[in-house]
Amino acid sequence: MTEIREFRVAVDEADVDELLLRLARTRWTDQVPGAGSRYGDDVADVREVARYWAEEFDWRAVEARLNSYPQFLTEIDGTGVHFLHVRSANPEALPVVLIHGWPGSVMEFVDVIEHLREDFHLVIPSIPGFGFSGPTTGTGWHSGRIAAAFAELMARLGYERYGVHGNDAGALIGPEMGRVDPEHVVGVHVTQIFSFPSGDPAEMEGLTQDDHRRLGVLQNFWESMSGYAKLQQSRPQNVAFALADSPAGQLAWTMQLMGEPAVTRDFLLANVSIYWFTTTAGSSARLYYEDAHREDAPHGPTTFPMGVAVFPDDFQTIRRFAERDHHNLVHWSEFPTGGHYSGHDSPALLAGDLKVFFAKM
Repeated sequence: MTEIREFRVAVDEADVDELLLRLARTRWTDQVPGAGSRYGDDVADVREVARYWAEEFDWRAVEARLNSYPQFLTEIDGTGVHFLHVRSANPEALPVVLIHGWPGSVMEFVDVIEHLREDFHLVIPSIPGFGFSGPTTGTGWHSGRIAAAFAELMARLGYERYGVHGNDAGALIGPEMGRVDPEHVVGVHVTQIFSFPSGDPAEMEGLTQDDHRRLGVLQNFWESMSGYAKLQQSRPQNVAFALADSPAGQLAWTMQLMGEPAVTRDFLLANVSIYWFTTTAGSSARLYYEDAHREDAPHGPTTFPMGVAVFPDDFQTIRRFAERDHHNLVHWSEFPTGGHYSGHDSPALLAGDLKVFFAKM
């Protein structure tokens, strides 16, 4: 299927009823008294959000909001690709692809659309294997292959010149688009540059106090919060059984990285619900495995224009290592507020930075 057809989100009422039934019948785990979040998310916290999901969260409002924007579905390289396509009233506007991460979805960028649509044609795809793109049915869907699929999508839409923005997994896929489609990508903007020390002691000489603070943030995350990544890089199918069967399990698995107060409860549950209704917990987790096991990972620094926006409650990009890996880093912004889901919690800041970066292009 090379055609592009219109798409609307419309979850069957029977599937909503099934979700509510499963939430009501959740078999809750035990917890050491007084342990709080020492071993992971507190049971009381997860139970309260599950109660809100069942009793107060409005999935139909999420559907209506998504359906207020044009959505489409196509097939690229044998898999489905869902995307929002919001054209600017200005026909000369620059097209920009906005790429979400895990455990996010296209919901990461819904709050930023109105801030950007005057200046850009927006293409907001669901990563293959995520959300309304549906599960991938073959192996090898790593970031590079996804980048090639998105480049094909932009060509199919008739865009010969476009920009890219990515968050989280999108911050890996975005630079890959610059590599695979250099004739058409004018620049790549991300909210994280995942560049780390190589092990050469000389790289550590002259690091500033703030650089060491950032390294401490990264080390703390790796030591205390990276269990999900290690499992999904090695045995993603094992956790998929539980997540596909238990909405409470899907909720807790997502809350470890998208918990309150970092995001609103409704934003959290909109994302969790998308994974639940599309049964993409397993296929989305496989992205980690594919990236960890790919044999054609890119080597050498990038040379296309790169920009980064660093938010304080997020991954802390270290400039020295970023410039080592990206030789045309032309834009660097630091913001006093905002977190990992800046498109949701700081949409005006993110939109402003995108406008400044792409104006340079």
